[in-house]
Amino acid sequence: MTIFSKCLSKTDVGKRLSVPSKSLKYFPLSGERYAVDFEVKDENGRVWTFRCYTRQKKHLKPALTKGWREFVWTKKLEIGDKVEFCKEDEERTGARYRVKVKKLVRVFGAAFGHVPIGLPD
Repeated sequence: MTIFSKCLSKTDVGKRLSVPSKSLKYFPLSGERYAVDFEVKDENGRVWTFRCYTRQKKHLKPALTKGWREFVWTKKLEIGDKVEFCKEDEERTGARYRVKVKKLVRVFGAAFGHVPIGLPD
């Protein structure tokens, strides 16, 4: 099940990934907790640890912080590339998360869509 899909902005690539507020229901935040670490598996099977953080104020504005910049750097992500976060319920291990990356295809500066990547580690 897709939690959210997003084309990356300058802030997403340079600092943190802004997450749609409606997606918070899929992350284990509750009560007094404003940040939670969770594991995500990529297209190569590598497991990444990200932190989902929200402000404590009225407007939550969730974002992925810890681990996100390393992910961006490793995958060579750029503005316009796309990420998709999914939740998969597994009976043996409980909920698991997956991230799929699609690179923006450009020809002579014009964007032609996105293609999945699978970079070797």
